[in-house]
Parts: sequence; C-alpha cells; structure tokens
Amino acid sequence: MLTSLLRSGLVTPRNAFRTMATEASKPQSLSEAISLIRSQPSRYVVASVVGRKYLLAPRDLLTVPRLNDLKVGDTISLTDIHEIGSRDYTVRGEPLIPQNTIDVKATVVEHTKGSMESIFKKKRRKGYEKTIQHKQTYTRLRIGEFGVVEGDKVVPL
Repeated sequence: MLTSLLRSGLVTPRNAFRTMATEASKPQSLSEAISLIRSQPSRYVVASVVGRKYLLAPRDLLTVPRLNDLKVGDTISLTDIHEIGSRDYTVRGEPLIPQNTIDVKATVVEHTKGSMESIFKKKRRKGYEKTIQHKQTYTRLRIGEFGVVEGDKVVPL
C-alpha cells in the first residue's frame, strides 16, 4: 500500500508514514467512540476531584484533601470527567465530557492524616523563633468500575 501511494505522487516519502497512521477511520459520534474504547482491555479516565485533575483507573486508591461531609463507606459519583481512553483510543471533552455519558463511582475508604510537618519561623536579630507542627488531613477514595449511561441504566464499560 505504501509503495502505491508513493508511486501515485499523492504522498512524499517524508510524510508517508504519517499518512498511514492517520488513515484509521474516525468515529462519527460519542457512542461509537465509547464502543471502541469498550473493546480495549484496560481503560482510564482523567477526572477533577476537589479542583485537581487525576489520572484514574478502576480499583485505584486516590488520596485527596479531607472531604468533611463524607463518612467512611459513602459512595460519590465523579462528574467532572475530562478524558476517557484506552491504549489505542481517547475521547477528550471540551473541556468536559457530558455528565450523562460516563459514570465513575468512588467509595470513601478512610479519613487519615499525613506525616508530621514542621514549620519554623524566625526573624533575624530579634530573638523571635517559633515552630509550628501539624498533620494534614486526607480522605482516601477507592475508584470503582467505569460505566456508560444508556437511558436509565448504567452499563459497565
């Protein structure tokens, strides 16, 4: 195929491989793109949790700043999905994928504290020295399986 393209003069040797790589058919709709991602063995999402973007896969353990209004065992739904993909295919939102398309659940595993942090304050030539110690609080989330919303039900991705 490559030699026929080169002979026809449509493609130069410099961009021949680039042309071959881009010849794959592009899906026409979001549902077609999701079905291509569904055919792949492993998947990921890029989601915003507490204002930061995280690259997540099913069964990941995510540590975020403390979420005070949640208890251990509560399940939350991640609504700000920026990207979903697999090894060969990726769907990016502009800037978000519509909320009623992908369902990503996370379960609160524990509320914990980080290591002891020391903050040392000093003013030169004044004799002022102060040490403040604290532990930052965190919430740990277990990411569940991804799903696709089809009508009223959620189908595993």
